[in-house]
Amino acid sequence: MSEFTGLSVIVTGGASGIGLATATLLASRGARVASLDLDPGVDAPLIGLRADVTDDDAVRTAVAAAAERLGGLDIVINNAGIGAQGTVADNDDAEWARVFDVNVQGIVRVSRAALPWLRDSAHAAIVNVSSIAATAGLPQRALYSATKGAVLSLTLAMAADHVRDAIRVNCVTPGTADTPWIGRLLARAADPGAERAALDARQPIGRLVSADEVAGAIAYLASPLASATTGTVLAVDGGMQGLRLRR
Repeated sequence: MSEFTGLSVIVTGGASGIGLATATLLASRGARVASLDLDPGVDAPLIGLRADVTDDDAVRTAVAAAAERLGGLDIVINNAGIGAQGTVADNDDAEWARVFDVNVQGIVRVSRAALPWLRDSAHAAIVNVSSIAATAGLPQRALYSATKGAVLSLTLAMAADHVRDAIRVNCVTPGTADTPWIGRLLARAADPGAERAALDARQPIGRLVSADEVAGAIAYLASPLASATTGTVLAVDGGMQGLRLRR
């Protein structure tokens, strides 16, 4: 029996990448898991539910449906997000609004909708997915970095707000991860091989982080075994933020 046996989980953006890896891992450890996604095609035992995190009514409907099918909610993994490239001069106001709507307000909508069930749980936890871009300056990522910095700050504020509700709130800050989004960026590069090598090289471990490695960190923060951990930012970045290696 695992520490997740009998617990009910929703994972946003749970149909691919880090979200799918997390949903699959938690299900393998005994959790009942619903994957909320724009295209929620997942295999059993995962439950797929369509949800657009920019639509409050759709979010409330999907969260309520998940709670009904899972028999309540104990854990929320806020993973849904989109990327953006460019300096502050390169993305217009509409793009800034769109990316913040998904990456930041999406977390607000899902967490808000889940609170009534989380308050009734004996093992309530929220884990938000931020990024190395929140804590390190990366070129051509102004908009994306701003949203992920907001996710980190939002996590700390939520942890303070809900500690008296016995709801733990933490986040992970992955480094560059080997996900479909990164795959699409590499495919558009003039020299995908050289770009991949550059991304590998900037992380001290010499490679991209895997989705499974990020999922393992999320599982730790979500686990009842981490019951004294809240308001924590856990880096899963191959040493990118904390290490300064000699050339």
